[in-house]
Amino acid sequence: MDDIVKLAMAKWPQVPACFDWLGFDDRGDWYMRDDAVQALGGFTVAKGSKLSHTKLIEFIERNYQCDAEGRWHFQNGPQCVYVELQSTPFVWRVQDDGQLTTLRGQAVELLESLVDENGRLYALSDKGLGLIHSLDTWWAALAIEDKRWNPKDVLSKQLAATYGYVISPAQGEQKPAD
Repeated sequence: MDDIVKLAMAKWPQVPACFDWLGFDDRGDWYMRDDAVQALGGFTVAKGSKLSHTKLIEFIERNYQCDAEGRWHFQNGPQCVYVELQSTPFVWRVQDDGQLTTLRGQAVELLESLVDENGRLYALSDKGLGLIHSLDTWWAALAIEDKRWNPKDVLSKQLAATYGYVISPAQGEQKPAD
């Protein structure tokens, strides 16, 4: 977490949390969801405006964390902005050697790989559970074929509860919305 964020939290400890205003999708993109977008429905129905400002995205990702209840949030100064997830709190990239990285290229340790009933591939890392980016299924398939990865079968609707995260913090949901 950025030092400036820690200072703001100490200075203004009573700022209320924010729900439904920020979303994270299965491609690793961040979305701002204003009142009009929220009125259209949940994140899977109406994503909102895709964020494209690199510095803002980097700031969000540096201050992105999980609370004790499994709710992922962005600590925006003194305000906790809870994140609506499309399916998982992370989207992982796979390098040609099977190495797992964050969207920004930071290496993470693969703990286990998973495949759901729809053929979607996930990886549990030392940072948490994430979906494998759709552009990297080739490299993941090679890692499986070469026996570097051995995915276990999972049901997508059980991922959040099994791996301890909340899809929609506003509703307290641990399952993807339909």
